[in-house]
Amino acid sequence: MKRGNIFLVGLMGAGKTTVGRLLARRLKLRFFDSDIEIERRCGVKIPVIFEIEGEAGFRSREQQAIAELAALEGIVLATGGGAVVAAESRRCLAAGGTVVYLNARPEDLYERVRHDRNRPLLATADPLARLRELHAQRDPLYRAVADLVIDTGAQSVQWLARELLDKLEERWKASA
Repeated sequence: MKRGNIFLVGLMGAGKTTVGRLLARRLKLRFFDSDIEIERRCGVKIPVIFEIEGEAGFRSREQQAIAELAALEGIVLATGGGAVVAAESRRCLAAGGTVVYLNARPEDLYERVRHDRNRPLLATADPLARLRELHAQRDPLYRAVADLVIDTGAQSVQWLARELLDKLEERWKASA
């Protein structure tokens, strides 16, 4: 296991970006968010990419970004919620560092993202039903690639980061 890289996976709203930034700061590592990186490279927001290229086009861009970011050293990476859909992305993540699944109930996720208009997969009549569907589809993929699973609920970001740091330190000591 590579100690230096930490990759956060989970559905939209699980806290990957927020926890990832805090974790990177505490570990003095560089932070990346694959969605922000894709937007930077394309010069447009993700909903525009979805509109022009569809989900398949976006996933292709995401897979390329994940491969490049996972090859870096000493980073914390918050992945997009669908990053685990591509087998190649799962392989890159598993090979490149410690993968942490931030798991949350669809109902909790809905409360966190329901006002966010930057979520093309939730542009449906029933976003909560869509979150339940995505959770059912992706939960096995997240679990398959994860070295650690952290359940997120009403805990603070600080608590989640501390819990994650404690679990990572236990893993690193055990593998030393």
